[in-house]
Amino acid sequence: MTGPALAEAARLLAAATRPVVFTGAGMSAESGVPTFRDARTGLWERYDPRELATPAAFRADPALVWGWYEGRRHGVRRAVPNPGHRAVAAIQARLPETVVITQNVDDLHERAGATAPVRLHGSLFAPRCSACDHPATPPDDGP
Repeated sequence: MTGPALAEAARLLAAATRPVVFTGAGMSAESGVPTFRDARTGLWERYDPRELATPAAFRADPALVWGWYEGRRHGVRRAVPNPGHRAVAAIQARLPETVVITQNVDDLHERAGATAPVRLHGSLFAPRCSACDHPATPPDDGP
């Protein structure tokens, strides 16, 4: 976005009192976090979601599913927030009533300084049992 569109966006944001910022996979892709549906690099281009992201898959092979999620957690820990994450955090810092809603399961918004994002798809770092909804603690393998 450049020129008049950028100026209009800045004007609208400056006038806002309770903005809502909604982010999806593109936000974290810039930090190197793979998306699910990208035609060339998406996770579902390389993996079958029925074998990795369903309760049935976990029942069939818990080690495979848990290991796949551990690999994703490890990758996210290596990623760093990008200018988009930092911009969202800056908006929220200037306008504390900003609501951040994300489809992303990483923690890059928080590491950039955003507080309490609403997570539509949960968090890689807060897994829960699909049968009883109790939290499971992933291993802490560091940054």
